[in-house]
Amino acid sequence: MLYEEKLTPAWWMWLLVLFAGLVAFVALAPISMWLAGLAALVVGGGAAVALVASTTSLVVTEDSLQVGRARIERRFVGEAEAFRGDDVRRVRGPELDARAFMNFRASVGPVVRIRITDPVDPTPYWLTSSRHPERVVEVLSAHR
Repeated sequence: MLYEEKLTPAWWMWLLVLFAGLVAFVALAPISMWLAGLAALVVGGGAAVALVASTTSLVVTEDSLQVGRARIERRFVGEAEAFRGDDVRRVRGPELDARAFMNFRASVGPVVRIRITDPVDPTPYWLTSSRHPERVVEVLSAHR
């Protein structure tokens, strides 16, 4: 394995889980405190499970590139570019090709665009969130 990154939710996303549980509690507290507590646990627990389930991985090996459940052989991986700041909005918005494979995470701002060179694959590139996009580009470029 040359590189691995787990795209886990940022710490502040867990505040949203807490807030969802709190909203459920406040909404039902006038009716029944027991029901409000149960609803808070169910809503907060469901949101926590959804947040954990949304975690994906970015893995680069000698033979393949894997982003989430998508995998491609390294021989079909072309040039990679890292984007931060305003450039992220540009490549995720006006310049985005609808045929691209996309793996965005709300709590991970920077992205990497990885060209796909497979002649039979209609996907022009993969665009994925990464906390260390320059490192991903470095690893993919060094082992071409």
